[in-house]
Amino acid sequence: MPLDTPGKVSTFYAYEGGPARNGLLAATALQLAADAARAPVLVIDWDLEAPSLHRYFGAAQDDDDPPGLVEYMDALRDALRDALRDEPPRGRPARDRGAAGGAAGSADAVLDAVDWRDYMRRAHGRHPLYLMRAGRFDDSYAERAGRLDWDALFDACPALLRRFAARMARHFRHVLVAGGAGRSASVSACTTLVPDQLVGLFTPAPGSLEGFEGVVSRAIEYRCTHEDEQRPLLVYPVACSADGARSDPGQRWRRGDPAQGLDGYQPRTEALLRGAYGVSRLGLESWFDEVQLPLCDAVALDGSGAAAARSALARPAACLLSWFAQGAFPWQSLAEVRLRAAVAHARGEEGDASAARVAGCLARLGVLCRQEGRNAEAAELLRESLALRRAMHGEDHPDARAALASLAALYFASGDLDNARRHYELLAQACARGTDSEDPETLAARSGLARVLGSLGERERALALHEQVVATAELRWGDSHLATLDSLEDLAVTLGAQHENDRARVLYERVLDGRRRLQGSEHEDTLRCGQRLAQLLGEMGDLGNARRLLEAVLRGRERQDGPYAQPTRQAREALTKILAAQGDMAAVRGIHGAHTLLPERGTGGGHPDEHPVFDSLQHKCAQLKDLMDKDSQHEARALADSLARSVQWPSVAHPLRKRVTAMIEQVYLQEGDKDAALAFNKDLVSSLEGALNRTGRDIPPALR
Repeated sequence: MPLDTPGKVSTFYAYEGGPARNGLLAATALQLAADAARAPVLVIDWDLEAPSLHRYFGAAQDDDDPPGLVEYMDALRDALRDALRDEPPRGRPARDRGAAGGAAGSADAVLDAVDWRDYMRRAHGRHPLYLMRAGRFDDSYAERAGRLDWDALFDACPALLRRFAARMARHFRHVLVAGGAGRSASVSACTTLVPDQLVGLFTPAPGSLEGFEGVVSRAIEYRCTHEDEQRPLLVYPVACSADGARSDPGQRWRRGDPAQGLDGYQPRTEALLRGAYGVSRLGLESWFDEVQLPLCDAVALDGSGAAAARSALARPAACLLSWFAQGAFPWQSLAEVRLRAAVAHARGEEGDASAARVAGCLARLGVLCRQEGRNAEAAELLRESLALRRAMHGEDHPDARAALASLAALYFASGDLDNARRHYELLAQACARGTDSEDPETLAARSGLARVLGSLGERERALALHEQVVATAELRWGDSHLATLDSLEDLAVTLGAQHENDRARVLYERVLDGRRRLQGSEHEDTLRCGQRLAQLLGEMGDLGNARRLLEAVLRGRERQDGPYAQPTRQAREALTKILAAQGDMAAVRGIHGAHTLLPERGTGGGHPDEHPVFDSLQHKCAQLKDLMDKDSQHEARALADSLARSVQWPSVAHPLRKRVTAMIEQVYLQEGDKDAALAFNKDLVSSLEGALNRTGRDIPPALR
C-alpha cells in the first residue's frame, strides 16, 4: 500500500562490485526490515553483468526463475515505444519535450502501463522484505541484458528512471539498489538518476577510491547543472579492508604517509565532500572510527543466505544505520547523531518527563556543538533548553541554572561579552537565591562574571571580585577543594590577559599541583591547566619548561582522548609553536609525523604563514578587522589583548606581525588608551630582543 510519507532510495556502489557491496546491502536490508518503523524494504539488483544479490536471501518464491529488472526495463521500453508512436510530433526532439515540463507526466504514463509488482518477490518469510532480481537467468539473459540501451532510454524519456525511483519510494520505506561495478551507462543511471542516498564502498586496491570519487563528482555535477534533477544526494563513504580497522594498525591507509607519497582516504573523502557540499568545517573522524567493513567477513558469506549476512556483518550494518536510517550527515559525530535521534523521539511524546528529556538532550547537544566550534547552533540549542527548563521548573531550579551557565560560558567563549555579562549576573543571582553565597556553584558564577569584567576592561572590579571569590572559597572549603582550585585558575587567566605574568604563573603552578593530587595527572582539568601554564611560560620566554610541560600534556591527551581528537590536535599545535620558537624544526617534523609540516626558511617549501601554527593568528586577524569595521569596541579590545601576546612569538613572520601590530595599536588608540599601546610596543620590542639574544647564543663562536 502507498505510504503516508515517501521513503528513501539508496544505491550501494563499489568500483570492484562483488561481495562487499552485496553483503553490506543484505545485512542493512535485514536490519531495516526487522524494524516495523523502517519497513517495508525493497532491494534491487542493478548489477546486470554480475548478478548475485538474490543468493543472499533465502526467499520462498512461487516459481524457480522469476522476472526481474531486465524484464521490467524491457517492458517499460516497449510501453515507451508505443507511447511515442501514438504521440503526435511536436517538431522537436523527445529530450527537449521532456525538459519542457511534460517529462514527469509522460514517465508516469509509461510506468502506469507496466505493473511493477509482477517483477519482484517477497524475500523473507517473516519480515516485509522484497527483492527485484537482475532478471530471469535463462540462456538468453546475457543477450537481453546486453541489449538494454540506457542512453537511448534516457534520451527517449529523461524522467523515467527518476519517476520509477519516486514510485518505489511511495510504497517502501527503504529501497536499496546494488549498483553495477566500474563505469558504464548502467552505473550512471543507478548512481546519478535514481538515489536519494549513495553508499560508496572502496578498498586499498588501485583505482577503487578514484572510481568512487568519480561517481560522486559526476552525480553532484549532473544534479547541479540540470534543473529537473536538482535534488539532494547524501553520500556515505565506506572503507573496506581485509580485516577492517585491524588491517591498518598504523592508519597509513586512512591518514596517509607523506614520506611515501601516500594520500589517506580520510583527507581525500573529506576534501571530496567539502567540495560537493560547500561545507568548510567538515570532518569524518567519528564516521570512520565507527564505519569500517572487514572484507574477510563479506567474502566468507558470499551467497550463504540471510542468516549468515545478518550475523557476519551485523555490526558494520548497525553502525552505518546510525547515520543512514536518519538521513544524518556523515560528518556529524556519532554522539550528535544519537542526541538528535533522542530529541526527535522525545518530541514525539507528551508530558513533563518527555519535555525534561528534550531539554537535557538539547543541553548536551549544545555543549557538543560548542566543542566543535559551531557557536551559533550551540547558542540556539542552549537557549531552547533554558526556556524549557525555566517553563518546567522556574528560574532558580538547578537544571535551569546549569543551562544558564552553559549559555553564559558560550557567549564568553565566542566573544559576545555583553550577553556573557548579563547571563553571568543572572546566574549569580539565581545561585544566591537557590543555594547560598558560599556554595561552589555560586562561586563559579561569580568567578565567570569576573573573567568577563576583565575582558571588558574593568580591571579593578574584575580583580576585586576574583580575590573575593578566592578568599571565600579558601575560608569555606579549604586550599585543596575543587571550588578553590577553579577560582584560582580563573584568577590566573584574568591576570595573564592583563600581562601580570609572574602572578599568573604562581597561581597556575599552585592549581596544577593541586589538580594533579586531587584529580589525577591526566584529568581533563589538569591537562587544560597544564596547557595554559605552558602557553604562559612560552610568552614569558621560558621555552624549555613550556616544551617539557606541553610534551607531558600531549602524551596525556593522546592516551586519554586519542591522537586525532580536537583537544589533542590543539595541544600538538601549541607544542609546535614552542618548537618553532626554539628553531627545532626536526622536532616539529617528528611531532607532526603525517601532518602538514612547517617548512624551514630558505628551503623554498612555502611561506611559514601557511602552516597551521599561524592559521589561527591569521583567522583572528581577520576577525579583528571585522570587529573594527563594525565598531564593536568591547569585542575588538578583548581580541586585540589576546593577539598582543600571540604576535610576540619570534616565529611569526614579519609581514603578519606588522599587519597585526598595526591593527592592535589602532584599537588601543581608538579607545584613547595610550598606556596600553605603549606597553604593547615595549613588550614587543623586549620579546624580539630576547629572541635575537637567544639566536646569538646559538651561533657557534667561529661564525660570530
